[in-house]
Amino acid sequence: MKKLTLTFALGIAVMFGANAQIQKGHVMMGANISRINFGLDKPNVFDLEINPKAAWFVQDGLALGGDVLFGLSTQKGGGTDINYGIGALGRYYGATGANEVVNNSRFFGEATVGINGVNPAQGGSTNGLGISFGPGFTYFVTPSIGLEGLLKYNGVVGFGSSAYAHKLSLGVGFQIYLPGKSTARKVERDMN
Repeated sequence: MKKLTLTFALGIAVMFGANAQIQKGHVMMGANISRINFGLDKPNVFDLEINPKAAWFVQDGLALGGDVLFGLSTQKGGGTDINYGIGALGRYYGATGANEVVNNSRFFGEATVGINGVNPAQGGSTNGLGISFGPGFTYFVTPSIGLEGLLKYNGVVGFGSSAYAHKLSLGVGFQIYLPGKSTARKVERDMN
């Protein structure tokens, strides 16, 4: 019964916390999707890039974690392009209330660094150090689920038949914000 009460109280805290989603100790998990094309406007083309990520808030508004990138583009008779990456992620939301455009929304900045590759079917490939950075906007549908848009510059410097590759991408996605162990312990302490 005690665990059921703790779970219920934690659920209430998550559902009704004003800025609880970006407080120290919380966890962010989700994904962004960009370059979406399933052949509707260009027949015989499939193009999709997905970017799952997870981060922990080390202080209010600042999350550090990791991300993975996988992109695939195929065209009938044209071969397959593959993009990949794995690296460290940082996201900063800024001061509470200072960057809120509409209720339940926040601007943020995101940057990554890691190992990336751009390998087109035709042309030069680049594999090496990848960096990306850019602004984003999150609208919190609930206190624990955010829909977002993210504009990022992506660059790869390294080796291959081309020493440098870069692009600008616009992605959409969602993030889920969960309370960390420290929040669960606080709720448990308050209940005792």
